[in-house]
Amino acid sequence: MTAIRTRGLTKDFGDLRAVNAIDLDLPTGGVVGFVGPNGAGKSTTIRMLLGLIEPTSGDGEVLGHPIADPAGYLHRVGALIEAPAFYPTLTGHENLRVFATLGGHDRRRIAELLEVVGLGGRGGDKYKNYSLGMKQRLGIAAALLPDPDLLVLDEPTNGLDPQGIVEIRTLLRDIGASGKTVFVSSHLLAEIQAACDSIVMIDRGGVVFSGTMVDLLDRTAPTIRAAAQHDTDTPRLMQLATDAGYRATRINGAIQIDAPAGWAPDLNRLAWQAGITLRELGASAADLEQAFFAMTGDHQTGAN
Repeated sequence: MTAIRTRGLTKDFGDLRAVNAIDLDLPTGGVVGFVGPNGAGKSTTIRMLLGLIEPTSGDGEVLGHPIADPAGYLHRVGALIEAPAFYPTLTGHENLRVFATLGGHDRRRIAELLEVVGLGGRGGDKYKNYSLGMKQRLGIAAALLPDPDLLVLDEPTNGLDPQGIVEIRTLLRDIGASGKTVFVSSHLLAEIQAACDSIVMIDRGGVVFSGTMVDLLDRTAPTIRAAAQHDTDTPRLMQLATDAGYRATRINGAIQIDAPAGWAPDLNRLAWQAGITLRELGASAADLEQAFFAMTGDHQTGAN
């Protein structure tokens, strides 16, 4: 059984098509990343899956139940879409007890969940004294109260410092390894690559890739990054790559060339022969950021 399945799922807001006929088949278990440029339709898709808004057309299933009947599956879903309204003067443990009582969940799981999210020793501290990362982890603990089969998180690392981001990444991987399905939306591509087994990438409301992270990165060629000492030489440097049959993209004062690492010495020689001094030259393996920009076409390409 798939955790999430959609066919032609579409949402219009007046003349604006926010989500355009997306088809998804997301596996059960593990961590699935959901990425796309701002305005690509990620939040709208999540809200349709959670029954918060109705699709304009198409259909879908969550945990085997149709999204037209969210009551059939929401008791098996935990979600953190926006920061929960915790009580600042109550402790972390007391806040979870309130949420458990309101949701009819087993309060005996609270101590266990605080341990799961790394707050075992801080459950007695008042929420107002928590760091942002601790507040996010408490929010995830609240989403885990129903012992869900599917956990949906929208930008769980927003505003966190590097240590907090790593803590959330580790937590998500641990939850996914436990057999639950974690569906996480984020704009931090390096974190999605580090945390996720599978990925869905959307752009302009449509799916441009859905599959395993390994498959996506296998489709993305290794690259060479080079930068001329003088910016006026950048177009000529791009032309050298183009003439050699490689695609070149201008990024932040440098160029990215879709070429194997072994071509870097050749580029260095060609640049020297052309009178171009390089201030930077290096090769890298494929990563999610490369795949993202290649598939969403956000950067200027060509030899000019």
